[in-house]
Amino acid sequence: MILTAHQPTYLPWLGLFHKIAVADMFVSFNQVQYEVKSWSNRNRVKTSTGPIWLSVPVLKSGFLQKSMSEIEIDNTSSWARKHWKSLEMLYKPAPYFAHYADFLEDVYLKRTWRTLVELNEHMLRWFMAELGIKTPFRSAADYAFQGTKSDLVLDMCVQLGARTYIFGAQGRDYADVAAFRAKGVEPLFQDYRHPSYAQRYGAFVPNLSVVDLLFNCGPASLDILMSGNLGRGDLAAA
Repeated sequence: MILTAHQPTYLPWLGLFHKIAVADMFVSFNQVQYEVKSWSNRNRVKTSTGPIWLSVPVLKSGFLQKSMSEIEIDNTSSWARKHWKSLEMLYKPAPYFAHYADFLEDVYLKRTWRTLVELNEHMLRWFMAELGIKTPFRSAADYAFQGTKSDLVLDMCVQLGARTYIFGAQGRDYADVAAFRAKGVEPLFQDYRHPSYAQRYGAFVPNLSVVDLLFNCGPASLDILMSGNLGRGDLAAA
């Protein structure tokens, strides 16, 4: 089995969906420690003057000692309405905005989210479905994975019976390759090649939220984000 995992991310970039699409199982790593200024509560969208951040405010009390699943959203601000208005203003003229607008309007205007994980995982499942990615989704909260960093990932692989694990590119900085292979797990490191596609507002800007791709390219989005990269068959053959 090919396994991959990632901490819950707000409006994720294309590379995460490639990693999920080529795996046999995806685990939402919602029990890891929250990191300040990570992608957990923010991502970028494009404007006529360049990319801007959309950030979900979180309650700061003790957050440096909390796991991702414990991080609560600060709903005293009007962040959700502002994010919806930003997306509507920037992308309403895009070819496929209307196709996805109802879901996003529901997320931002009709619901109140208590934790960041609830919001991120709800949206991630929907993004996967809209892209046509059928990889099984699991939550780390349903297991008792032990260790930190490389040891934690390896324990997850052993418990779930993985024979291959896909790290992101930064996994090279901390993965204990020898330990993985000693347990019969082959570590792979993603080298995502970002595609170009038709975008609003001039010259192409990579590494934005997946909503930029969906609004602009609609049903072609999965083929575009996979283009130029390894597919599931390539990894299985390896």
